[in-house]
Amino acid sequence: MERIVIKVGTSTVCHKNGAPDLRRIDALCRVIADLKNENYEIVLVTSGAIGVGTNKMGLRKRPKSMAGRQAAAAIGQCELMSIYDRFLLSYGCLSGQILLTKDITEDAKGRKNVIATFEALLKRHAIPIVNENDSVATEEIVYGDNDTLSAVVACFVKADLLIILSDIDGLYDKDPSADPNAQLISLVKDISKLNITATESKSEHGTGGMITKLHAAEIAGANGINTFLASGKNPAILYSIMDNSAKGTLFLAGGNHEND
Repeated sequence: MERIVIKVGTSTVCHKNGAPDLRRIDALCRVIADLKNENYEIVLVTSGAIGVGTNKMGLRKRPKSMAGRQAAAAIGQCELMSIYDRFLLSYGCLSGQILLTKDITEDAKGRKNVIATFEALLKRHAIPIVNENDSVATEEIVYGDNDTLSAVVACFVKADLLIILSDIDGLYDKDPSADPNAQLISLVKDISKLNITATESKSEHGTGGMITKLHAAEIAGANGINTFLASGKNPAILYSIMDNSAKGTLFLAGGNHEND
């Protein structure tokens, strides 16, 4: 049985205004349920809570204050989890929410308890749905992006593969939005030898970017876990990833070889 951690970014689960993209979330849940039927164990790390909460509160932009973002996260997390739960139940899957902050995951006792919770949920064939606990988090205890969090979770559950679904097809040698000649790098054997300029997120509601994705691949790779970066526009790409036929970038664990 393979254990897969799937991370979805805000751009995958939300419209540009922050409202939940129900069609895409439904498709994602359907594919996850189908993979589960194929005997995969799935952990889902999801972004989008602050975006969903911002939209639900009728705000045009993400709140600037810490308290405002925490309020948006509290409202959005409730809404987002409700949507996931309804869709997954419709496909016969149980789900359970796990909200994390760095002070918990970096504490020995807290980390042990978190790992035990993951194992208990997976043993009961439930799908853990993970997000950073932005409703109470402060700058001192946040990861700040779910790419890094997904890599930490992958290490906790000893995943066989980390999949990061984003708004880009994979890692390019140049910024594809600025250079039409940019080439997709389909395989990275040693992330430490990459010679590219990574960018930060330009999304109103997102917090990641290529920098955080490379960092996540580094964390996972150092713990023997491969990472696959691909577009989340069509969640059915998960089937292709499992079949080794998807467009994207595979980061191999270990870093003992030079890049192609």
